Amino acid sequence: MTLLLGGCASGARPVDATDTLMQRYAGDVPGASLLVLKDGKPIVRRGYGLANLEDGERATPTTNYRLASVSKQFTAAAILLLAEDGHLHLDDPVRRWLPTLPQTTAAVTLRQLLDHTGGLVDYEDLIPPGTTAQVSDDDALRLLSATPKIYFAPGSAYRYSNSGYVLLGLVAERASGMSLPLYLEQRIFRPLHMDHTLLYEHGKGPEVANRAYGYSEEHGQWTRTDQSVTSATRGDGGIYSSIDDLAKWDAALYDDRLLSAASRRLAFSPHMKVTGEPYEASYGYGWRITGDTLWHSGESIGFRNVIVRWPQQRLTVILLSNRNDPEPYRTALAIAQPYLH
Repeated sequence: MTLLLGGCASGARPVDATDTLMQRYAGDVPGASLLVLKDGKPIVRRGYGLANLEDGERATPTTNYRLASVSKQFTAAAILLLAEDGHLHLDDPVRRWLPTLPQTTAAVTLRQLLDHTGGLVDYEDLIPPGTTAQVSDDDALRLLSATPKIYFAPGSAYRYSNSGYVLLGLVAERASGMSLPLYLEQRIFRPLHMDHTLLYEHGKGPEVANRAYGYSEEHGQWTRTDQSVTSATRGDGGIYSSIDDLAKWDAALYDDRLLSAASRRLAFSPHMKVTGEPYEASYGYGWRITGDTLWHSGESIGFRNVIVRWPQQRLTVILLSNRNDPEPYRTALAIAQPYLH
C-alpha cells in the first residue's frame, strides 16, 4: 500500500530517497510502516512489505506493531499524570507502593526508575533456566522481591532497566486503582483519540486489530517469532500502536492537551548520561536525548521500532517494523536529513 504525501521541488525527491532507504522492507517480506511529520502534517505516510507473511497482509499506516520499549514513554507519562493528579509523588520510595521488594531497594524512588538510575537487577536474568511460560509483571515482582542484590547505589549511575518500568506499571495500577491497560486507555489513548492503541495482554483482554506479527530471519528464511518468555510484561514494552495513532501522540507532546508543561519538561530533560549503549545520549523519563533530538527505540523478538523527534523544527520520524533486523535508528536519521535545516 503506497501513501506518499508531499515531496520536494528540486533535485532528488525526499520520498524517492526514502524509498531507497526503505528498500529492505519492501516486497513479500516482513515490513514496516513509516511516518514523517513536518509541522504536524504527514510528508511521508506509508507501509512497506507484509504485516503477516502467512496471510499475505500488507503493512499499512493503520497496521499495529508491538512497540516494545517505545512503550516506556507511555508508562512514564502515566506516572507523570498520576503525580499531576496527586495520586503519587515522584520521590516516593518504590517500596511505598510495592512493599514486598527487598530492604536493599529502600532508597530507590520512582524518579530513579523513570531515568534508569535505580540499580535494580534485570528480571530477565532471574528467570529460571528452561522456563517456557510467559513471565507476568507479578512474576517479575516476585523474582525481584526474592533478590537482595542491586547493581549500584540508587541515583549514582545509569543502567537501562526493564525491571524499573515493569515496576512503574505496577505502581501506576496501585496509585490509580485501575488495571494498567484501563488506565492508559482512559487517561491517554482515549483522550488523544488513539482509538486502535492498546496495552496487549496475551490470552487476556482484547485482541489487536490490524496486527503485525513479528519475524526473525534464520538461515535465509523468515520465521514467526512474535512472542517470547518475556513478551507478557507490560510497563516495559507491551503497547501496540500504529503510525497513524502515534501521530496523535506526537501532536500532544507540543502542548498541554495531555501533560502539563512542567511534566513535559521533566520527560524531555537530560537527567543522566546514558552508558553501556551504542549511541551518545542522556536519558529523560521514557526518552533519550541526543543533541536537539528526543528519541527512543524499541526491540523485542521480531520487532524493531524507533521514534525520533526534532521539536525545535517540528519534525518527527516514526519507523515501526515487524522483523528482527535492521536496526531502524540510523535509517530514521537518514530519512530525516532532507527535511532538516
